[in-house]
Amino acid sequence: MFKFLIKTISTFFYVGYFPFIPGTAGSVAAVFLFFLVKNNPSVYFITALILLALGFLVSGRAEKLLRRHDPPCIVIDEVGGMLVSLLFLPYDIRLVVIAFVIFRILDTLKPYPISSFEKLKGGLGVMSDDIIAGLYTNLILQVVVSFTSFSAA
Repeated sequence: MFKFLIKTISTFFYVGYFPFIPGTAGSVAAVFLFFLVKNNPSVYFITALILLALGFLVSGRAEKLLRRHDPPCIVIDEVGGMLVSLLFLPYDIRLVVIAFVIFRILDTLKPYPISSFEKLKGGLGVMSDDIIAGLYTNLILQVVVSFTSFSAA
């Protein structure tokens, strides 16, 4: 039962077993989750915190279970990072799309210092690079929002 829970949470309900680009599939799953909770900022924030905490708790154990450092099927980190990307931003479908694209680029290319966080061991290494990519994405979009006409819809 314990192994089942670790696999289920770390792969975000088996989204991580999507046969092509599982990290992108995890990010898409996060966008769907965002749409479910976007109308209630408190629920959104708590959901993001819970998923991030669960990610830290299970991703290191999932690595041991799967006998591989940061295997592609672990996507709880992409889900958490994508949710961080959209925190405290006004809802606008264009921002969601832009956040998705920027997050995927940063998560894939891992510019410094994101790449150095990936090298950490266990859950910290699995989760940190995606959280930093999400923070970078969020900061970029906060600047965009402050200098453009994006507003809460």
